[in-house]
Amino acid sequence: MSTETTAEVAGVAHLMLVRHGESVGNVAAAEAERAGLEVIDLETRDADTPLSSRGAEQAEALGAWLRDQPDGTTPEVVWCSPYARAVQTATIATQAAGSTLALRLDERLRDRELGILDLLTTTGVDARYPAEAARRRHLGKFYYRPPGGESWADLALRVRAFLADLDRAESGRRVLVVAHDAVIMTIRYVCESLVEEEVLDLARRTPVRNAAVTRLVRTSAGAPWTLAAFNEDDHLEREGAPVTTHAGDRDAFPH
Repeated sequence: MSTETTAEVAGVAHLMLVRHGESVGNVAAAEAERAGLEVIDLETRDADTPLSSRGAEQAEALGAWLRDQPDGTTPEVVWCSPYARAVQTATIATQAAGSTLALRLDERLRDRELGILDLLTTTGVDARYPAEAARRRHLGKFYYRPPGGESWADLALRVRAFLADLDRAESGRRVLVVAHDAVIMTIRYVCESLVEEEVLDLARRTPVRNAAVTRLVRTSAGAPWTLAAFNEDDHLEREGAPVTTHAGDRDAFPH
């Protein structure tokens, strides 16, 4: 009989979740919605969409937040979506903070994929794909999967896999994650054991603001995650950076 035992894995101790700064895609989507257009005027693919000038200011302010964290609460590593707006946010912030934190990219932190609805406004979806608009209303946002895209349930699968690997790779450490609104909401969904109605209501009522910080902590191995802060953006005001609230994840919007 084997006497081999498996050491307990403590897992990540502290998660700091940050949405990227405002992107040119955020701006273009808002302008298209206001104008009642069907298509968002954006030439880059989603993965290559950069920060706006305001987004760069927000990332600089995030750097001040990083620099001012008390000893024992600063992140020890940064994991980041490979999308340009997230990488820019993390890079500008760490440079502004004078930090040498390692930046690690993981494709599972990318934004939710919208498939054939990419670059369409809600008006555009209704006009060009009325059957899809009806199917989304019937299935609900959590389980609706656009053709060629992902549902929130699909996103939860890759978030669960990422968090499991993160626990093994960064056991006992404080981790900063720079990603997207839907990813941050889904991390909360998984870590806090929320249900469909709870996470969707949260997303409707309190969209994740650009460059805002959400913190999850746990005290010991196997302990549940506790929400310590959500959507903190005081650092933006302190540093004179704009606060932007672009609507949370929608099936018709790039993020």
